[in-house]
Amino acid sequence: MAKLKYLIPVLAILALANWFFVGGGTDGPVLRVLAGSELKDVQPLLEQIRRETGIRLEFQFTGTLDGAEALAAGEAYDLAWFSHAKYLSLLQEKTGQRYIKGAERIMTSPVVLGVKRSLGERLGWCDGQVSWRDIAAKAAAGEFRFAMSNPAASNSGFSSVVAAQVAFSGEALSVENVDPSEMRQLAQGHKLRSGSSGWLADLYLRRQDETDGIFNYESVLLALNRNPQLKEKLCLVYPAEGIVTADYPLLLLDEAQREAYQKLVDFLKTPEMQRQLMASGWRPVSAQVALSAEFPDRLILEAPFPATVEVIDAILFAYLDRQLQPGFAIYVIDTSGSMSGEGMRQLKATLHGLTGKDSSITGQFARYRQGERIGFLPFAGKPKGLQTWDFSQDPALLAQLAQAIDGLKAKGGTAIFDALVQAYELAAIERRKQGADYPISLVLMSDGSNTSGRDEEAFQRWFEQHRPQNIPVFSVTFGNADQGQMQRIAELTGGRSFDGRKHSLSQVFKKIRGYQ
Repeated sequence: MAKLKYLIPVLAILALANWFFVGGGTDGPVLRVLAGSELKDVQPLLEQIRRETGIRLEFQFTGTLDGAEALAAGEAYDLAWFSHAKYLSLLQEKTGQRYIKGAERIMTSPVVLGVKRSLGERLGWCDGQVSWRDIAAKAAAGEFRFAMSNPAASNSGFSSVVAAQVAFSGEALSVENVDPSEMRQLAQGHKLRSGSSGWLADLYLRRQDETDGIFNYESVLLALNRNPQLKEKLCLVYPAEGIVTADYPLLLLDEAQREAYQKLVDFLKTPEMQRQLMASGWRPVSAQVALSAEFPDRLILEAPFPATVEVIDAILFAYLDRQLQPGFAIYVIDTSGSMSGEGMRQLKATLHGLTGKDSSITGQFARYRQGERIGFLPFAGKPKGLQTWDFSQDPALLAQLAQAIDGLKAKGGTAIFDALVQAYELAAIERRKQGADYPISLVLMSDGSNTSGRDEEAFQRWFEQHRPQNIPVFSVTFGNADQGQMQRIAELTGGRSFDGRKHSLSQVFKKIRGYQ
């Protein structure tokens, strides 16, 4: 027993020494990584990476365009890891600044179309050659409805739109040829939208009866086919004229970290690590690692990427303003007394920015879209009435919007749930006018807890009784608002909750625009 008494501390010391010597200690480099949101599935491997290399990675997740803008604005990170670096590369050519000090491709995943197998077999899409024009024609005829992320917010949607544009233009993309009639036909089938590829997959699962397919990364679609909630398997379609492949380059941003960067790259490219990356995220790259049986055996033609930032911007603005069906966004805005001062100042600046006054990259893509219906429903102790506008760049309309925003006053209590009920009732009237496919969403912003009118339980009963169809609430927590309550509202309605205390209201509202 005495020997065991002394053995246990010795073993503990040896284990601790091993932990430090293999790189598990805190003395190794800590690298801050700005990463695409879909790379959250890499996080379970971070502890192994730290043990094997001594490098600890701290991820900050964002969208590709958001990330490019952050780096261009001078935000400091050691590494970046997005689905692609093409936009950032073009941006540094335009600005003359060198953000990228090194780039190594780590894994790949093409952006393709997943189609319900029954429809795919009936159309001959599962095993035959399918063109982008075939897809656009079926969308225009109402025979194919799909989910796709917002191309200005998420790379999977952007890659889909670029590949289609290349196919339809028949020539090199330019600012002048980004609005072909086939793009308008394709956009008619775009029924489910999202600001991120991961959330789009979740949305598809919740509303899979409403659509026939989904554009997303091959990796996401393969994972969907393994999900027990999926009612019907997807066959993967690789349009014949070409697609865009995400190659997930790991980018070196801080030259001082080059040695650690190279060590990390070398480890990520080992066959064992490549197998783990493929198993965790369905994104292979190494020729030394055999593909699993789930990967289709297809010849992939890569569509050429736009040559300038100006062409990319033109593609996105054309899709958002002229091709995609505009919807109705109702902003349910807390103007209670607690919003006075800095809270109201931030809110007004954010709402002004969405009218086009935010000149940043993400601000221009997040602005209200041509023909989109915008509603403001301010509330305090009770709802104050809805004002609506059909958005355009008409100076008279912009002046009306500015006047409405500047006229918001902070005073009174907080009737969150009465305001939501009124917003839903008004949205239902618009839905009956426009049809079941008309996209409507509510944005709820509050800095406090409900103090007036019906309570949360009464709202839940109302919601269950009326079952508003496909009108999500995107809730924004601000100030002293009840985060749990705002999260429950979003989950009940099929929306998503955002925390305006961790990020500026402007950043949060721009993220929400990706889902509308």
